[in-house]
Amino acid sequence: MIIKNKTIADDDWMVLRLGENDTPEAVVVPSGRIIVPLKVWRAQRDVLQARTELGVWLASHERAEDLKGDLARLTVIAVDFPKFADGRGYSIAHHLRTRLGYTGELRAIGDVLRDQMFYMQRVGFDAFAARADKDIHEALKGLSDFSCTYQASSDEKLPAFRRIQRGGAL
Repeated sequence: MIIKNKTIADDDWMVLRLGENDTPEAVVVPSGRIIVPLKVWRAQRDVLQARTELGVWLASHERAEDLKGDLARLTVIAVDFPKFADGRGYSIAHHLRTRLGYTGELRAIGDVLRDQMFYMQRVGFDAFAARADKDIHEALKGLSDFSCTYQASSDEKLPAFRRIQRGGAL
């Protein structure tokens, strides 16, 4: 199960993770809906670009610009959060949405917890693979924890002080 567009849905995508002895050039990418690591995409791009149902996932240390020429052909881009405290994925998502103009599904994978999800959606994520040991129904509630935002972001271009009318209401 996954949270997608603020609802719980079946997840028919598989995330390919390389094993200790796998190399990006030699790993066999299964058929079907698959999200491959960026390094596999780079190594096997000539073969993989012919597939219509393919996604790429970025590790937190990788750059969104590496997909710049391929954004239109990717159905989904995932960003891996290796641990709760690693916030680099927020910048990757914001960059994909605002600077590179990616409009497809942007999915958070890895150590994704309820506490992060409201802020993840603010920077452009629209799909969340909540950590397997957490209740997905509780995680979904994280998307509506706050009714008002103060800062500008991907989902709101103006900060609250620019949205306030002279009468004082938001």
